[in-house]
Amino acid sequence: MKARLPKGFNNGGGQQNIQQLARQAQKMQEEMDEASKELEQKEYTATAGGGQVTAVVTGALEIKSLEISKDVVDPEDIEMLSDLVIAAVNEAIREARDEKASTMDKISGGLNVPGLF
Repeated sequence: MKARLPKGFNNGGGQQNIQQLARQAQKMQEEMDEASKELEQKEYTATAGGGQVTAVVTGALEIKSLEISKDVVDPEDIEMLSDLVIAAVNEAIREARDEKASTMDKISGGLNVPGLF
């Protein structure tokens, strides 16, 4: 019985397919790198406590600013203030991560290859 190769794999066609696949993967990686750089420059804002605490986080997941209303500063209840700060920062980080995941998914067409991003 003779093995059948996929169309294009005979007469060196397989090498061409592999090279084409490698070029496509390289292009996808370049698009992901560019998108990642753009996303790192974006800012994501989230609030907690009805706007009492506002956190701004970059796409690189670094806190850029944190605003706290004087009305929420109560020396008797520092724990509540801490909770509001944590909630605002975590929500801004979630927004940044979700947008990055969505953008990378669009570029990769849902292909999940470890190490690509």
